[in-house]
Amino acid sequence: MAENTKVKVEMENGGTFTIELLPEFAPETAANFERLAREGFYDGVVFHRVIDDFMAQGGDPTGTGMGGSGTNIRGEFLQNGFAQNKLSHERGVVSMARSMDPNSASSQFFICYANCTFLDGQYAAFGKVVEGMETVDEFLKVERRGPEGGTPVEPIRMKKVTVL
Repeated sequence: MAENTKVKVEMENGGTFTIELLPEFAPETAANFERLAREGFYDGVVFHRVIDDFMAQGGDPTGTGMGGSGTNIRGEFLQNGFAQNKLSHERGVVSMARSMDPNSASSQFFICYANCTFLDGQYAAFGKVVEGMETVDEFLKVERRGPEGGTPVEPIRMKKVTVL
């Protein structure tokens, strides 16, 4: 059996983490993330929302939580009629952010800090952090403000995102 694709994220502060893409759960979503990474889309983009015991969200080129890649993909999750995605939102799982529209995912993604199983069936989980989760945990040490207290005061920036 072929090995799943891995994506290495190098942070501006020198930390790194690796995401294993799991297309068996969400093939279009994993392919979209891989394509954006190959194109350099995520290079220089920040994690704009970091919430204790919940998740870190990034992938918006505007850094506001309102931007995307310009292309939306189908939501590959049960609530949207896609029963194949049984990947549970547990610590380290990577999933697509979206608006209320189930087919609005674009480039924004989030990494779960805790077991967020209440999101299962509603968001397209497509990968898992397999190395360097401690780097993602470091985001929690950055001072934050704003709604939910989740907006980092200093940018948490991805320097380079590489498909391995």
